[in-house]
Amino acid sequence: MENLKAFNEWLNGVVWGPPFMIFLIGTGLYLTIRLKGFQFTHFRLAWRNTFARVFHHQADVEVGAISSFQAVTSAMAATIGVGNIAGVSAAIALGGPGAVFWMWISALVGMATKFGEAAMGVKYREIDEEGRVRGGVMYYIEKGLGHKWKWLAVVYALLAGLAALGIGNMVQANTMADALESFGVPVQVTGVGVMILVALVILGGIKRIGQTAEKIVPLMAVLYLLGALVVIVLNASQIGGAFRDIFYYAFNPAAATGGFAGSAVALTVRFGIARGIFSNEAGLGAASIVHAQAKNSPARQGMWGVMEVFVDTIVVCTMTALVILVTGAHTLLVDGEGLTGGALASAAFTQGLPGQGGAIVLVGLVLFSYTTMLTWCFYGEQSWAYIFGRKVVLPYRILFIGFLYVGAVGGLEAVWGIADTLNGLMAVPNLVALIALAGVIAKERNKTGDPE
Repeated sequence: MENLKAFNEWLNGVVWGPPFMIFLIGTGLYLTIRLKGFQFTHFRLAWRNTFARVFHHQADVEVGAISSFQAVTSAMAATIGVGNIAGVSAAIALGGPGAVFWMWISALVGMATKFGEAAMGVKYREIDEEGRVRGGVMYYIEKGLGHKWKWLAVVYALLAGLAALGIGNMVQANTMADALESFGVPVQVTGVGVMILVALVILGGIKRIGQTAEKIVPLMAVLYLLGALVVIVLNASQIGGAFRDIFYYAFNPAAATGGFAGSAVALTVRFGIARGIFSNEAGLGAASIVHAQAKNSPARQGMWGVMEVFVDTIVVCTMTALVILVTGAHTLLVDGEGLTGGALASAAFTQGLPGQGGAIVLVGLVLFSYTTMLTWCFYGEQSWAYIFGRKVVLPYRILFIGFLYVGAVGGLEAVWGIADTLNGLMAVPNLVALIALAGVIAKERNKTGDPE
């Protein structure tokens, strides 16, 4: 086990080294240029064609398995997960306040990346003889780049199926179990409970996942944001200092203080971008699998991709970060050590809102991680179905359910490390495809409507 951990640490350092960071952010920047800064210049247009349509009860008219709102809430069920709480906390604990700045950068260019993923997911999807919709990175690699690139699609599908067992399974179950254990719930009990609750939904397929996500995701996000807003308002005098630290330490080493061990700028950048990607998943391509299910056009679904990243990172992650920074929780010492992950977020909310703060984080972690598991199971099964056919779907679901227990009782550090490595590896084929299809993505951008 120690040898495996050591190997993963070495591989993780390679995967998340400077070349990959440049590749990841560079792809988002390149697409931003090809899209003429669409996520900035047409932000209001994107809003009007996404969430505003839901508020005005405008129905979808395209073919697909689920509504565009169900598709984006399912995608956000995967993105608004423990990365928004434990991931942000870990980024600050390991990289300092400046890591938040690099999370923002990953999101701002990631909005263009996610536009491309969602649009290409819909554009190159297939509908099989039984009426099931199939789409995602695998399909836009094979159909967009040509059959000679199918090997790359297979590589992506294999890695995505494995990554789902990490980022969308064990990490979520482990964080949930860790949070509940602090309230006296044994990790074994959490493991069994989450297996049952996840099975009840995923065995019903994408339509049941979509129906569940559209009910839980908006509610859990609003409740969490309201709790965070209360803490921030109560500590309003510290907001200016928090933003000052974010911008200053993004480019300057952060000295050790209290429970924070300090961080070099390189680590700040690394943990900020890595945790940002873990949270919004722009560049991983997995969300294209569920976006492909939407009853929508490629251009309009691409706008949902833009809003998905904005809400996930610019809104939810920022609120978590501000709660931690305005309360100074990242400098606290508990038993002589600094806090990280869900424990840091819980300490911040408890300090900022005594009595109810810890409960807000607990409910957030449980709901966020639960909905993430649902969508990532779909990502994994669809990825492996691309390689092995529909016969693998049920066995994969059973495997996924079993891994939930493994994650619940496993070690947090090892699980996060493996998940980070798999995230980086699965992103590479997707980024190659997005760069190659940039011209096609730009054409879809021109179908989004009149310039504002």
